Amino acid sequence: MGKRVQIFLSSCVLVFLCGVVFAEEKTAVVLQAGAADFFTKSVMFAALGLVVMGIVGAVMQMLAIRKALEGIARQPEAGGQLQLSMIIGLAFIESLVLYVLFISIILLFANPFTKYFVQ
Repeated sequence: MGKRVQIFLSSCVLVFLCGVVFAEEKTAVVLQAGAADFFTKSVMFAALGLVVMGIVGAVMQMLAIRKALEGIARQPEAGGQLQLSMIIGLAFIESLVLYVLFISIILLFANPFTKYFVQ
């Protein structure tokens, strides 16, 4: 099994263990049965989104850098322009990962769907 597959599988195990860790029966605030399940699933999906987008973002950045370096190796005189384009592309890829981070933080701390699922 490749190293990437091992990293992905171990990340998935960690994400699913978050549900076990946060699924306590006795909490400081008494929640309804559906509320505890809803918040546990929110934590699991937020963590899963971060893990998946972190892995996808890292792989895409690796591919972008590799292709830019191949282009610079073929045409060294176009190195400055390729480097600028690569940095702009990396900023766009990283912004996608940050959007997922912000959405996950919103799901964890100020979940707008609480009023629909918890009654």
